[in-house]
Amino acid sequence: MAQPRIRSLGAGLLCLRPLTMILLAAGLASCAPAKRDDLIKEVLKADPEFSAVLEKHRELSSRIETAKRELELKRTTIERNISQLRKDLAAAATSARAKTSEIKKRMEPDQQRLTMALSLSSEELRAKRIQRASLGRSIAQLRKALNRKDAVWTPEERVRQQAQVDEMLKDAARLDGEMTGLKQNVRLLKIKLLLIKL
Repeated sequence: MAQPRIRSLGAGLLCLRPLTMILLAAGLASCAPAKRDDLIKEVLKADPEFSAVLEKHRELSSRIETAKRELELKRTTIERNISQLRKDLAAAATSARAKTSEIKKRMEPDQQRLTMALSLSSEELRAKRIQRASLGRSIAQLRKALNRKDAVWTPEERVRQQAQVDEMLKDAARLDGEMTGLKQNVRLLKIKLLLIKL
């Protein structure tokens, strides 16, 4: 009956052993250098061959510290470079904006000339449309008057009024042609402005 109990205690000790090693390592790692030297002397006095393990530990610790220093140096260098690159980028952006603005100014005379021409052509087209609309109303009214059955026109008056209508129709055709040309010119000017936009 006592045997299972002993096995249970042995299993418990096996479970505690890793925890003990961790606590021991943590305690030794936090030792002051002088105390650590004393501990080393004590261990080597009891087990001189353990010096090889300690030497291996020193070498590996040195490598770890070297790797940490290299990483820290790399981090510092990269962070410094990033900071400088950000400054360089900001300066480059400012310079690029200034250059872009200066370059755009060289296109302004042509843009202003075309914009002025577009404004004048658009205004002229608007005036022609108003004139054509007014002329169209006059033609319609005169034709209506000529076609009224109750109108009293002498043959001479009718001929004169018809001649006036014919003349007005010629003016309307002329205005239509001029408006067609103006529309084409306005469209062309808009395309030109679009093509030279910066």
